[in-house]
Amino acid sequence: MCFQMPESLTGYIFPWHKLVVACSPGEMKQEINGKKETVKGFNVKLQDTILFPEGGGQPDDHGLIGDVPVLRVTRQGAEAVHFVSSALEVGQEVQLKVDWERRFDHMQQHSGQHLITAIAESMFGYKTTSWELGRQRSTIELDTPSMKPAQMEALEAAVNEKIRAHVPVAVQVLSLDDPALEQVRSRGLPDDAAGPIRIIDIEGVDVNMCCGTHVSNLSHLQVIKLLGTEKGKKNKTNLLFLVGNRVLKYAEKSYSTERSLVSLLKTGPDYHVDTVDKIQKTVKGLQKSNLGLLRDVAVLIAQNFKSNPERGNFFTLHKKEGDNEFMSIIANEIGTEETLVFLTVGEEKGPGLFLLAGPSGKVSELGPRVLEMLQGKGAGKNGRFQGKVNSMARRGEVETLIQEHCKNEQ
Repeated sequence: MCFQMPESLTGYIFPWHKLVVACSPGEMKQEINGKKETVKGFNVKLQDTILFPEGGGQPDDHGLIGDVPVLRVTRQGAEAVHFVSSALEVGQEVQLKVDWERRFDHMQQHSGQHLITAIAESMFGYKTTSWELGRQRSTIELDTPSMKPAQMEALEAAVNEKIRAHVPVAVQVLSLDDPALEQVRSRGLPDDAAGPIRIIDIEGVDVNMCCGTHVSNLSHLQVIKLLGTEKGKKNKTNLLFLVGNRVLKYAEKSYSTERSLVSLLKTGPDYHVDTVDKIQKTVKGLQKSNLGLLRDVAVLIAQNFKSNPERGNFFTLHKKEGDNEFMSIIANEIGTEETLVFLTVGEEKGPGLFLLAGPSGKVSELGPRVLEMLQGKGAGKNGRFQGKVNSMARRGEVETLIQEHCKNEQ
């Protein structure tokens, strides 16, 4: 099929009427609130479809079968399988609609990838070894250990020149034994490939085997922005890019961020980097000074306890500000050969850090119970048990537990 439609259309478009030829129970993995969950539904096969099944680096189409949302479309050989939440009657004639906004976005990114791949190879000899159409940005894996900024700038200029030239994009369908296939760029066919081969021809630029959805003219791409590169695997380079509407959304988001920074930093955009750099240096200086003060406070806290003639064999303290070093200084200054020390830092009823220090036997016995009560993780040795906790809500209960243990030992 040739998936080429005018980009002015939006929403669910081009309804087709087709027969349901199979419907069976199924399930799929879906990310819900950041977690992978299994969703039960039905796998539906139709007489034909306008919904693209995922493949070739491109995600699947979404849409409707009647009023039932299509959650995923996959390929099984030459057939497309539509995963839906409600069963459909076999033999029923149904109306299909495609989510055009999603479809056109994928068309832009995929045709943009073909163009970048072809120009990168012709300009620098860098072959594409794989690519991914991501939700936010897309990635082309180039067979080169690095790409210089000047090369990326030249590549971006070249691909956008082709867009401005209104280069046509055509679809050809060739048989598997057609000699013309030998001249077509390809990374190979799937093992279960069947039937004729679909060719995407960017006039004078690239001819490539591809089953995906594409624009009919490079002008429909609007613009391509190369975001930069990342180190890939096995001496390869990942080139990050945006095409078309994604570039517009990126520019809108960047401008909104810029205006927010102007308001916060009270400086124009040209001075944001320098201003943030100065703020970071100031913060680092304040943090260093604050740590020094905390260390001094830790020493004073310990000395105040030791100078109290009525002090017992148990010392406890909670402080919102602090770290492991702060607690360690207090324990060292007090001395834990005979005194049991229980220290915590962090939010009153939120996450934080703890230290239990004292005679080895007592610490070994109480440490795991403290961890359990504070929902923490940690370990201990040589008279010290420390770690992170998820909640300080039961800190008072822990204090009572340790105090009672100390009284029983007397």
